[in-house]
Amino acid sequence: MAHRDPPGHLAPHIPADDWNRATATGTPVVIVVHPATHTGIPWRRVLVPLAVAGAAGLGGWGLVVAVCALLDATAHAVTVIATAAGPIGVGGITLRLTRTKH
Repeated sequence: MAHRDPPGHLAPHIPADDWNRATATGTPVVIVVHPATHTGIPWRRVLVPLAVAGAAGLGGWGLVVAVCALLDATAHAVTVIATAAGPIGVGGITLRLTRTKH
């Protein structure tokens, strides 16, 4: 009997001894061929960087909004202090920060 390997490259995982025994005894050999892997876009590989970039973008905008809110609060506080204090003088130089109402 001649030594025969499994046909083609369909099932290289079948040991030659098992193949030869199956062909010698006439028992069927079941070869399971799994379908090809999905060739489309691997969505997890795409969505994770997009989620990270989106979170970074939203965080950046959050920082901008926080800085704007702090600057607005600072401007209001300076205005209230300047209005209450009136003219400010240091060393003979007087600086009037706001206009008088009359």
